[in-house]
Amino acid sequence: MAEALGILGQVIPADTNLADAYSVPAATMATISSITVCNQTASPSSFRISVAKNGELDTPKQYLFYDQPLDAYSSFVITIGITLTAADKIRVRSGNASALSFNVFGIEVS
Repeated sequence: MAEALGILGQVIPADTNLADAYSVPAATMATISSITVCNQTASPSSFRISVAKNGELDTPKQYLFYDQPLDAYSSFVITIGITLTAADKIRVRSGNASALSFNVFGIEVS
């Protein structure tokens, strides 16, 4: 089994729709250790983070954070231990288009 630690995904959603921040590759498992959200603008915003088993369509049961407020020029760090399997996805949404960056850190085992 090969293990790879590091940045698993980075995204700045271009609009206020859900965007895939990380998708677990085929024949791989992943443990997410942390997710950071950074507001790079002078305006407050909000964000959403969901976990979709096997890439399912969006449903309310998937949300870890829903319209969580985030002040201007600030970051939100989530230390978490989510274990995912192949085809699972972490999706994110910014309350303001192109205002927030999301970074997903962890380990992949294949």
